[in-house]
Amino acid sequence: MWTEEKPVLRIQKLRKQYGPGCALCGDGGQGNLQDNFCPECRTVYACRDVSLALYPGEILGIVGESGSGKSTLLRCLYFDEEVSGGACYLQSYKEGRSNIFLESSQQKRYIRNHFLGMVYQNPYLGLRMDFSSVANIAEKLIAAGERTVGSIRIRATELLEKVNIPLYRSGEAPRHFSGGMQQRVQIAKALSNNPPLLLLDEVTTGLDLSVQANVLDLIKRLQRELKISMLVVSHDLSVIRMLADRTIVMLKGKIVEEGLTDQILEDPQHPYTQQLVQSLL
Repeated sequence: MWTEEKPVLRIQKLRKQYGPGCALCGDGGQGNLQDNFCPECRTVYACRDVSLALYPGEILGIVGESGSGKSTLLRCLYFDEEVSGGACYLQSYKEGRSNIFLESSQQKRYIRNHFLGMVYQNPYLGLRMDFSSVANIAEKLIAAGERTVGSIRIRATELLEKVNIPLYRSGEAPRHFSGGMQQRVQIAKALSNNPPLLLLDEVTTGLDLSVQANVLDLIKRLQRELKISMLVVSHDLSVIRMLADRTIVMLKGKIVEEGLTDQILEDPQHPYTQQLVQSLL
């Protein structure tokens, strides 16, 4: 299916470390570590040579326990964190020929505002809680160069309607909303510039089960309608099972298993994946 097409996103040997590293832990955390931590220099290797590809219209799930590096990976892709090494290519930016990690700060802002959408686990990171919902979406549109007030309002209204926010509440600040509604406003803001890639980080964590189901249904519907590619991070394999075409399993900063989601669920190979699947049964 998607394997015949050029990937929307290619990541090659992405590394992210917190700390200087030393002779004991070696180059890029390849040496003597306790899990992904060096007891000598106290460096944490959050992502260790992570490589992946994401194809048009695909949802790729990334699952792993807390501290596995999955959320750090998304923050690096959205330029919230500086990488320690590696490369990333977006097909929609310079036809996938430029390593976006090496671009200038100005170009990184351009990439972020035109080609990426991000939905954080904590809505307070993705929304201005004292701005109206319309103003939150307008902020993203203005950052991408839109200056026509009428066009901004039409686009914001259209998106809020798409994510099931009642229009009579579009002028309210998200701090007055429930957690599920805040996540839906975040999704609307992330989609405002029709990005080819949407990043979703633990978007259902902390929500009631019924609200979780509504948010997941919304994500799946939007993906079908917009044909957008998505990277979905979760510690919950049931979320990944509902959303993802393919799944990557991360443990201690490394990818330990990857494959079609059905394959991962039905025939897990790595002991950690087997534990995850067992916990789902």
